[in-house]
Amino acid sequence: MKLTTCRVSTLPWRRAILGLTLTGLLAGCVGPTVQDYAQERPELDLRQYFNGPLTAHGLFTDRSGKVVKRFTVRMTGTWKGDEGVLDEHFVYSDGTTQQRIWHLKYLGDGQYTGRADDVVGQAQGQTAGNAFHWNYVLALPVDGKVWNVNMDDWMYLMDGRTMLNRAAMSKFGIHLGDVTLSFTKE
Repeated sequence: MKLTTCRVSTLPWRRAILGLTLTGLLAGCVGPTVQDYAQERPELDLRQYFNGPLTAHGLFTDRSGKVVKRFTVRMTGTWKGDEGVLDEHFVYSDGTTQQRIWHLKYLGDGQYTGRADDVVGQAQGQTAGNAFHWNYVLALPVDGKVWNVNMDDWMYLMDGRTMLNRAAMSKFGIHLGDVTLSFTKE
């Protein structure tokens, strides 16, 4: 009895595995969209939430997760129609202080823009459901120099008084750290 061997080319299988691996890697780079939260409640209206006095407590963690700095923010939001001002006063754990004044504009359909003195260009954002996602470039002073860092900022309304915020900071696509805040509406 003669056995016949059948040679199967492994090249198509290798291509398929490589293609699936690359697809998986690329899918892993794609994060959530604000529309993923469209059905979540309570519904976030930035003009309502950031109107009046608020307090936030936060911290900055480096890329390893180590807490580098803690801070408290006292802020007041005021709106006239579709234009708002959010005046923020930061007090850091090392005793330093900072003020940032956001000039916000509601464009309709959940879209917002924002400007501040230490923001390069214009922030772009959108709300859906209980979430707000926005992106901007922050001019961040570090050891006597200014770094322009990308902020990927997410806020989630938990109830009528509480909102949680997490912003990932990066430069040249390298993750530098995260800012985490808890807002309380007074």
